Order: sequence, then C-alpha cells, then structure tokens
Amino acid sequence: MSNLHEYPVAVQWQGGREGSGRIRSERSGVEVPLSVPPEFQGPGDGTNPEELLTNAIAGCYTITFGIVAANRKLPVQDVQTQAVGQVEQAGATFNYKAVTLKPRITLSADATDEQVALAHDMAHKADAYCIVTNAVRGKVEITVEPEVVRA
Repeated sequence: MSNLHEYPVAVQWQGGREGSGRIRSERSGVEVPLSVPPEFQGPGDGTNPEELLTNAIAGCYTITFGIVAANRKLPVQDVQTQAVGQVEQAGATFNYKAVTLKPRITLSADATDEQVALAHDMAHKADAYCIVTNAVRGKVEITVEPEVVRA
C-alpha cells in the first residue's frame, strides 16, 4: 500500500518581467519574496525558480545523507553543502542543465578510517535516495564532490 503526500504552495505575482511576488509553503508557513533574476532582465530582489530548484536539490541531498549516515551509525557532527545550479540559455530557450553538490562532512575526531571511507561512499550514493534528485534524474545532471574530514 502506498501513501500519497502533498506539499501545497501558493504563489502571488504582480506585473511582468519587472514584477514581484511571494511564494508561500502552506504546510510550514514559510514565505519568501519572488522575482525574475537579473540575468533574465528582472529586478532580482527575491528568490527565483532556478534558485528554488537548486535549494530543493541541495536540501534534499543533505537531509538524505544525514538519514543514511545515521542509519549506518556514522559519527557525523556536521554536514554543510554548497551547491551550484546551471541554466543554459540558447536564444529564447532555457534549459536547467546541472547541479554540482559539494558537501563538507565532518565526522567526530575519533572516526575510524573505515568510517571516513564509508562516509565518502555514502556521500556519492545519497542522491540515489533523494526524492528531488530522483524527480529530475535524466533531465538535470547531478554531480557530487564530497569532502570528508575529522573534527
């Protein structure tokens, strides 16, 4: 038996390219300003769908790694992920091409060499379990470049 989970959002927008709006996640109540980015001739004074997709991929990956690491009993103290999304513009056509994830995974000072190796391996595999990377797989290239260190 499967379960269907819903994540409702509401978007309010006024204007065209120079317009502005807000996006609100109904469940969490989180609300952020929304605008067209400057590279697409917008004001750039809010987030945009391109950033939101990069945020979703990086956030999902990082949470998923945390869950996988906890299940493997890895002594993770901290995970900080930097991410860069790339959109290709060819004339009037835009294509979200790739996201590079650079997680910095800090293990406890007494982590064994085996735990460091396992953390590195799990860092490369975590995106296979991430809901968002699975949603874009085959359309957006996901690259993971992890760094695993001891505290």
